[in-house]
Amino acid sequence: MDARKIRILVGKPGLDGHDRGAKIIARAFRDAGFEVIYTGLHQTPEMIVNTAIQEDVDAIGLSILSGAHSYVFPEVLRLLQAEGAKGVLVFGGGIVPEEDIVDLKQKGVSEIFTPGTPVQQIVDWVKKHVRPADHW
Repeated sequence: MDARKIRILVGKPGLDGHDRGAKIIARAFRDAGFEVIYTGLHQTPEMIVNTAIQEDVDAIGLSILSGAHSYVFPEVLRLLQAEGAKGVLVFGGGIVPEEDIVDLKQKGVSEIFTPGTPVQQIVDWVKKHVRPADHW
């Protein structure tokens, strides 16, 4: 029996209407052999976590360009913990100042990719850090 593929939820939280990057990374993940769930635009942290639980994902990748990263990332982590899904890695990309990246990592975000990061570098990071597992 083949091992289960890595399942990644790509989330686009908040009011930001620009999702080209999220769609590009979702396609790259799919092309790399991962199972991808893309939530679409204007998702709340609650919607993202509920979908992650329903879809039994191994990781959540958030795309944030709106400046709401200091709220959204910690809230997603808090909701995952409240639901008992502590093993789900949370990472993301977008416009996040370096000092905020340090703070977010201290709060439990696994990685933040800033604009210009090669897509293959992100795919390689996922291959190295995310493993299919039973989180629930």
